[in-house]
Amino acid sequence: MANKRPTEEDRVDAIQRLLAGLSRGDEVYDLSRAIEDLHPKNNTFPGEVFTRLAADALDLAGVTAEQPIPYEGLREKFLPECDFRGRENRKIQYAVLTAAAARGGLEPDLLDEVIWWHADDFWRYGLGAAVAIIRSCADRMGVAVPEFAHQLADRNGIAL
Repeated sequence: MANKRPTEEDRVDAIQRLLAGLSRGDEVYDLSRAIEDLHPKNNTFPGEVFTRLAADALDLAGVTAEQPIPYEGLREKFLPECDFRGRENRKIQYAVLTAAAARGGLEPDLLDEVIWWHADDFWRYGLGAAVAIIRSCADRMGVAVPEFAHQLADRNGIAL
């Protein structure tokens, strides 16, 4: 997908690959390898798709200001295969908070933020944020991640 703009089919494909991988129990690095060919150079896609999917997961799990999922410990508990260092901590935090903002109806200006990163990697942090949030939502609902992934796929009209 090197020089073309992402299409609706690409969006659906990105969601399908992520949720199918989660339903198999794949870790973030496996998911990343399965998805990286969808990422056009110098583009936030599919990161923004993943943060919107994470927002949808928060909605499906009934997360509200009165019944939140705590940010503290989110990465350690639900993304244990990833080790973030230095600026990576701010990048994953931004991606997680972007999903929460989207859930609340606020659309962040991704390009304005990520241009300062001087790296073409928002999509990887969007993926990590989505995985952590989806896993935490499954835990909150008391269901296995594969089951929650199927519920999220059904809600989005995507077959796994």
